[in-house]
Amino acid sequence: MANEDAAALAAVGPRLRALRHQRGTTLTQLADLTGISVSTLSRLESGSRRPTLELLLPLARAYQVALDELVDAPATGDPRVRPKPIVIHGITFLPLTRRPGGLQAFKQIFPPDPSAGERTPQTHEGYEWLYVLSGRLRLLLGDRDLTLTPGEVAEFDTRIPHLVLNPGPGTAEALSLFGPQGERLHVRARPAAPDPPTDHPPA
Repeated sequence: MANEDAAALAAVGPRLRALRHQRGTTLTQLADLTGISVSTLSRLESGSRRPTLELLLPLARAYQVALDELVDAPATGDPRVRPKPIVIHGITFLPLTRRPGGLQAFKQIFPPDPSAGERTPQTHEGYEWLYVLSGRLRLLLGDRDLTLTPGEVAEFDTRIPHLVLNPGPGTAEALSLFGPQGERLHVRARPAAPDPPTDHPPA
């Protein structure tokens, strides 16, 4: 067991270096994102600094990966994305990108929405791009009420009151792109039920 633990820790440095190269991030940029000094990051990647929880947690947040993926991840250099579902308001989000900052891509799975009448359009900073893969989606955008079908795309300023619903009868799927503000509100802020009035439902 001790040998296995030592081998897992020894693999952390090369994995961190591979992740940084895959993201196209410099040590200086990563230092700005994490608050960890460039020299410490360099020593972590070379294996001369032992990885600790205090160092790995901000790195996992910067790379937007689970902590266990830094310690026991698939082989580095594997380009496949292994999304971990996030379910909010009954909508399943599958992350398709992991770059820190910038635009984020998600596949969304919308069940028929029986609570549509109880939700109201919301606003927040950002911009959103929505592509319907299957089913139908209803987009309430300002004073417009639109139905989107497979192959249709909508792009809009999220400062306009908006809400995306599935009118049914079946499940609908879509791809969405939004920036850091939208990601925080749609995916990373996981409201408890009942939703507090300040939370923003996914759009």
